Amino acid sequence: MIVATTEGLVGHRITQTLGQVFGVVVRSRGLSGNFMAGLRSLGGGEIKEYTALIEDTRRHAVDRLVANASAMGADAVVMMRFDSGEIGQTMSEVVAYGTAVRIEPL
Repeated sequence: MIVATTEGLVGHRITQTLGQVFGVVVRSRGLSGNFMAGLRSLGGGEIKEYTALIEDTRRHAVDRLVANASAMGADAVVMMRFDSGEIGQTMSEVVAYGTAVRIEPL
């Protein structure tokens, strides 16, 4: 499955647009992770516990996006984007979304 942030795919032609597709993940850092992150925030700089959490969450959201696009019969997802937010003070939400399409080589 090709996942691209562009409107088209070099070397391919979009033959059918199947519709919107997305992958949603909500994650919470455990108590010990929040404690360690809180300590690190006192010194400033990158908080590696949260960086790892968000990177993993983004990968998981893309995996769900691909699974949903495959279930629709898509060959690719174009115009893929991420959106994120917080739920309360301890949970992060990441949404990967785009347009599921069928393609063929030029």
